[in-house]
Amino acid sequence: MRSYIPDVPFVPTPYQVVKRMLRLVELKPGETLYDLGAGDGRILFMAAQEFNARAVGIEIRRDLVERVNEKIKTLGLEDQVRIIHGNFFDVDISEADVVTLYLLTSVNEKVRPKLERELRPGARVVSHDFEIPGWRPNLVEEFRDDHGRLHRLYLYRMPPLKKF
Repeated sequence: MRSYIPDVPFVPTPYQVVKRMLRLVELKPGETLYDLGAGDGRILFMAAQEFNARAVGIEIRRDLVERVNEKIKTLGLEDQVRIIHGNFFDVDISEADVVTLYLLTSVNEKVRPKLERELRPGARVVSHDFEIPGWRPNLVEEFRDDHGRLHRLYLYRMPPLKKF
């Protein structure tokens, strides 16, 4: 059976939003963060450099994976940051303390069973702009960035609260 391949455009999360996401999930030194659809790796690099966490990205686009690998080497973060070229539906994320998402609601709905199956109690999930259907967030934070654009962050703790 072939895994679902998400059709999500690469839209980089603004750095200001990345920092808010990592603060919202209270990322701690030594924790392991997984970014599903890591793009250019900006969440990975901030998690490692500013929060002293281990960061693993999963990205389906080879060109972005190559770019992230180059930056890992340039910054000397080989012991802290790793990028996996592949479909995040096919990668075990059970070691994650934190999972970050900037996917579409439809993809969040498809990834929800994987998160429920693989994440341990207490793991945190933060999604930028798109809810995870079927879960009730523990916290929703809205804010405007420096350009006035509204952002919404959804924080979930495992096991997630179910909708009524």
